[in-house]
Amino acid sequence: MDLQNILEDIEKLSLTMFRKGFFGVFHGSISTKIGINKFLINKKNAVFDKLTRNDMILLYDKKDYRWNEASIDSDIHLNIYKNFFDAKFIAFAMPPNTVSYSLSHDFIIPKDYFGYEKFKKIKIYDPKNFDDWYERAPSEICKNLLNSKTNFLIIRGYGVVIYARTFSNLAKDIALIDNSCKILQLNQIYK
Repeated sequence: MDLQNILEDIEKLSLTMFRKGFFGVFHGSISTKIGINKFLINKKNAVFDKLTRNDMILLYDKKDYRWNEASIDSDIHLNIYKNFFDAKFIAFAMPPNTVSYSLSHDFIIPKDYFGYEKFKKIKIYDPKNFDDWYERAPSEICKNLLNSKTNFLIIRGYGVVIYARTFSNLAKDIALIDNSCKILQLNQIYK
């Protein structure tokens, strides 16, 4: 797949995820691994419903001046690419139902067919303290991904960090998790 096709896929996925509320106006991140030591990620001030080539920046694993323009999540993405060979695409998203559900639960146990078939039971990671979260996040997220043996981590009150081999698998997993959380919350209302 060439760079132009990858950029078009990023633009489409970003718009879809923005429309679903998974990305905020300036909150979230999306990247793709371009080579062994480089990846393409959104810039700090990217607006996800109109993401273009100019909103993306190419970063290498050795930090240089470009890192100043890149997403605040760049260190998290780099650590995942370094530790997971099968990570081709990464996103940090804030699906509203998932974030809301994570505030008062330790696990997500889907009761809908598709969520249960795919996930069975999902542990929610509690970062405890948000004051120094961005200093701890790159190492804690990778450590928890390695321990959980899954391709995503749901972080209480923060969102979902996920990697995948394809954009479609990345988007499907986020949507499935968020839908399961929505169903669980609706089920509580209508009991």
